Amino acid sequence: MTAETPRRRWPLIALGAVLVAGLAFAGGRFSTFGDVDPGPNAADIGFARDMQVHHAQAVEMALVLYRTTDDEDLRLISYDIATAQSQQAGQMFGWIQDWGVPQLGSEPLMAWMAEDEGHGGHGTGAEQSEDELRAEMGMASDAELADLRAATGVAQECLFTDLMIRHHTGAIQMVDAIQRLGSDPRVLRTAEGMGESQAREVQALEAIHDRLSCG
Repeated sequence: MTAETPRRRWPLIALGAVLVAGLAFAGGRFSTFGDVDPGPNAADIGFARDMQVHHAQAVEMALVLYRTTDDEDLRLISYDIATAQSQQAGQMFGWIQDWGVPQLGSEPLMAWMAEDEGHGGHGTGAEQSEDELRAEMGMASDAELADLRAATGVAQECLFTDLMIRHHTGAIQMVDAIQRLGSDPRVLRTAEGMGESQAREVQALEAIHDRLSCG
């Protein structure tokens, strides 16, 4: 064997490695042909649109309280709500851009939930005003938001806990619906995390509500 023989083997070894990697990649690609991601369905798109509206109000209410409360527990939870839901809203905005559909739809709020048999008939929307639909989503009315801004001290803190518990409960119902109706893995994974975090926050808000003797 000459001294050059080992050096001559390296191109063959490298070529073999490339072929093995290429076959593995091709095998992975071919194995997914029968399970192609179909992309978002109408429920995924509707959820992303409606939850941005829902999150925007939660952030607004959280910032109102964060700026005024001296209660450390409420400062922490309002900060968490404002930051987490701002990030999630941006994520959902990005999904809609990726999907190539308008950020705003022409259908009423919750129309995507019309086929959800487990949700008690929400989402028909045709005969309801937007204010009524927003109330069904657990959202605060304009008058309630004005009351929250105008209130001070414990009265404001109690009103915040009442409004945010109701708000989170509406969001959890939307999460439950998308888990049954959605198809996009990113949507389902993110929605699951939303539901878990907001359920924990509801428990924390209820405990604060009791501590403040809100009645």
